[in-house]
Amino acid sequence: MSESPSKLEGLFYFSGMHKQPESLRKGDKVGVVAPSRVITEMQMEKAFEIFGSWGLEVIRGDALFAKAGYFAGTDSERREDLQRMLDDPDIKAIFCARGGYGMTRVIDQLDLSNIVSKPKWVIGFSDITALHLALNRKKVESIHGLMPVQYNYMGVEQSLSSLRQLLFEGMVDYEIAFNAKNKQGACTAEIVGGNLSLVVESLGTPTEIDTDKKILILEEIDEYLYKIDRMFMQLSRSGKLRNLAGVIVGDFSQMKDTQIPFGKSVLDLIAAHLEELDIPVAYNFPVGHEARNLAIPLGRKMHLEVLKDTVRLRDAV
Repeated sequence: MSESPSKLEGLFYFSGMHKQPESLRKGDKVGVVAPSRVITEMQMEKAFEIFGSWGLEVIRGDALFAKAGYFAGTDSERREDLQRMLDDPDIKAIFCARGGYGMTRVIDQLDLSNIVSKPKWVIGFSDITALHLALNRKKVESIHGLMPVQYNYMGVEQSLSSLRQLLFEGMVDYEIAFNAKNKQGACTAEIVGGNLSLVVESLGTPTEIDTDKKILILEEIDEYLYKIDRMFMQLSRSGKLRNLAGVIVGDFSQMKDTQIPFGKSVLDLIAAHLEELDIPVAYNFPVGHEARNLAIPLGRKMHLEVLKDTVRLRDAV
């Protein structure tokens, strides 16, 4: 019997039309960069400790702890740091230290040709969605998952375990509890998306999200309810909800209301936009800005089953 693709040494395989980077092994070099918000060395101590326990050799970006106002260095410093990691053939994965804001300021100047020819894992979420979308356009898988600044947060053990399993073993199989708002059904399709704000901001740009016949995953934090409604309206008006295969609604954390109440909870608001879609929809999937943030291989063909008592997301066979 031949070995599974995740065990093949020195190769990647095609998952649908996307290239899947090879699994990590002990001794591999990984890069850590901060392409968005400023970060301190103290915030990264736990992450460096965990990378060491995984047997990884960490290469820190030159500007990892730089500061230029809100940002982790100037646009040029952050872009050059990330570009070096993308181009270095010895770096097997790139961990984005944190989100915030800043990725879209440099995304169009990045050269992704080397990661296309020799894929490596890029890990992050939130603001890093902009980079995931760019990689998706280049048909390279990437990981929506916990970022190093969060490794010392309370309750992230399952999130870290799922990330390590995806990086070192390559496969995904999650089962979560049913939500009353779910729409039952099953589909097999490529999974795309990430942070709602960044997905909407991609519209009309070179890295615009392609949702056609895809499973769309969305999460958000710290937004007003009317802005969530406005962003879903934009997705609808631009046709991005028209031909989906399925939807995974992650965590919508720390939502805010205005002086005049919007009149709906965030899940009721989202459900109203999705109610006419005859596709499986899973609500409250543990992805986003909460401690339980399961690692998702964006760009991979996945099988989503939304059943009457459970939800399962796994690699397509």
